[in-house]
Amino acid sequence: MAASRLPPGALTLRQFMRRQQVLLLYRKILQAIRQVPNDSDRRYLKDWAREEFKNNKSAKEEDTIRMMITQGNIQLKELEKTLALAKS
Repeated sequence: MAASRLPPGALTLRQFMRRQQVLLLYRKILQAIRQVPNDSDRRYLKDWAREEFKNNKSAKEEDTIRMMITQGNIQLKELEKTLALAKS
């Protein structure tokens, strides 16, 4: 059996792709939060997002991570809708 050339802690391709999805979601959430007009609300939302991602950092199960990404995208869309309504 051939030995893997990857270091022991290296991510699989699937894990790498999922990680990229999570990072993209995080960046999108932070970009949306920057549009919140009220300074204290913006700070609260930024702390909330940071804490949520930090709390779920240790998740390993594929289905759980996929579900959390879906939930995060739903929450992002809600935030974007709320911001659009506030601007109009």
